[in-house]
Amino acid sequence: MRIKNSGILLLVAILLFSCDKKRVFDEYKSVGSAWNKDSIVTFDLPVLDSTKKYNLFINLRDNNNYPFKNLFLIVAIETPSGFTKVDTLEYEMAKPDGTLLGNGFTDIKESKLYYKEDVKFKGKYKVHIKQAVRESGKIPGVQALEGITDVGFRIEQKD
Repeated sequence: MRIKNSGILLLVAILLFSCDKKRVFDEYKSVGSAWNKDSIVTFDLPVLDSTKKYNLFINLRDNNNYPFKNLFLIVAIETPSGFTKVDTLEYEMAKPDGTLLGNGFTDIKESKLYYKEDVKFKGKYKVHIKQAVRESGKIPGVQALEGITDVGFRIEQKD
């Protein structure tokens, strides 16, 4: 009976992992219970096939402690030559009633946020992500952004 249960568990695990054929890179890094405004999350990307195109995503795990409707991020892609392209991005994180968007059955939600489409890579790149949330009417950024627990970066191969 134990062998049968182990076999079923193995089959389920294989099915779950094989359903994600587009994934080329998918990594999360914890920022603790609050994401400090000076904390930069960096991802060292693998060398990818330069003849293919890829879609890029920022993944976030957040919980009910997230106090804002939107999220502002500064994302920088550093090329092998040292050139850095910086984007300031805004994402909607909650409905008007405060209910968090994203997937999940508990108070922890996972959001897959589109970043770039049809990207080609030549060499080894780095991605740097930092939060840039500000309270309405205030100039300094939020020192410790509550509710974001993990920041991820995902690359999917374009069909």
